[in-house]
Amino acid sequence: MHPPRRRLLTCAAGGAAVAVLVRRVSAQAWPARPITMIVPASAGGPTDAIARVLAERMAGLLGQTIVVDNIGGAGGSIGVGKVANAGPDGYTLGIGQWSHYVLNGAIYALSYDLIADFAPVARIVDGPMLLISRKSLPVNDLEELVAWLKANPDKASAGTGGVGSPPHVAGIFFQKMTDTHFAFVPYRGAAPAMRDLVAGQIDFMFDQASNVMPQLQGGTIKAFAVTARARLAPAPAVPTVDEAGLAGLYVSVWHGLWAPKRTPADIVARLNDVVVKALADPGTQAKLAALGQDIPGPEQLTSAALAAHQKAEIEKWWPVVKAAGIKAE
Repeated sequence: MHPPRRRLLTCAAGGAAVAVLVRRVSAQAWPARPITMIVPASAGGPTDAIARVLAERMAGLLGQTIVVDNIGGAGGSIGVGKVANAGPDGYTLGIGQWSHYVLNGAIYALSYDLIADFAPVARIVDGPMLLISRKSLPVNDLEELVAWLKANPDKASAGTGGVGSPPHVAGIFFQKMTDTHFAFVPYRGAAPAMRDLVAGQIDFMFDQASNVMPQLQGGTIKAFAVTARARLAPAPAVPTVDEAGLAGLYVSVWHGLWAPKRTPADIVARLNDVVVKALADPGTQAKLAALGQDIPGPEQLTSAALAAHQKAEIEKWWPVVKAAGIKAE
C-alpha cells in the first residue's frame, strides 16, 4: 500500500531541507584543511609567481595554508585536467592564464570542457605583452619594424615559447594584422627564447612583461610597443600599440582562478570575496605590479565577469589559432 501523497511530499521537502542544511554546514566549516592551488606550469615562471603572491594573501585571509602545486606538461592541459577531475569541495583550485583556459581548447584534444567543467571564481590580473627585438636590429620603432619585415619577407625570425604558446599566437595575430611573413622559432619556454634574442640569434618576439623587464632595464634589447590600451607602469616609456601605429593589436596573458564544476555556490562566492580582498591589499598590488600585471576594475572581478571574459576570448582566439593550423606537437 502506497503512502499518502501528502506524506511523500513531506518526506521530499524534509530531504531537500536536510540537503540545504548539509551544504550550509559544509560551507561554514570550509576551509577546515589546507587548499591546493594547481599551477599548470613549471615553478619560476610568470603564472607560478602570480599564484604564489595570491596564495600567500588568500591563505592569511582564510586562515588555512594554500599549497601551490606545479603540474606542467602538454601546454598546461595536464594540470588543468587535474582541476577538472578534482572533487568539488573547495579544496582544489586552478589558477591559469589565457593559453591554459582559452587557447588549449583549439590546440589540444582535451578530455574536459573549458567552460562546462569549471566553476569560474575570479579574474585576477591582465598581463599585456611587449613586442621586443634584439638590440642590433636596424629599426627604432614599430612602424620601422613593419616596414623592415615587408622589405625582407621570410628572412626574419620570431622566437616563441613553443607551438601554441602566447608568444606564438601573438606573433600570428601580428602577422595577420601587418600582412608580413617571417619564420617562427619554437623554444622550450620563453626563457631560452629570450636568451637567444639577447645573444642576437633571433630577431624579435612577443613576451610577458615579467620576462622582459630585466633585459629592458639592462639595455640588452629594444621594446617597440605594449599590446594594451594603456602603457605599462614598469615601462612607462614604451608606447601602446595604438600610439605606435598598430591600433587593435591587443594581446593579454590574463590570469583567472577556477574551481571544479559543482563546487557549492557559497564556497565559490567566499573564494571570490577573498580574491577581491587579496587584490585590494597594497602589498599584493605592489608585488603584482612588479611582475608587470594590471589588476582589472572591480566590475571585472566577479565570477560572472570571468565566465563572460573567458567565453569572449574563446570566440576571438579559437578562429585565429585554427586558421593558422596550430596543432599540438
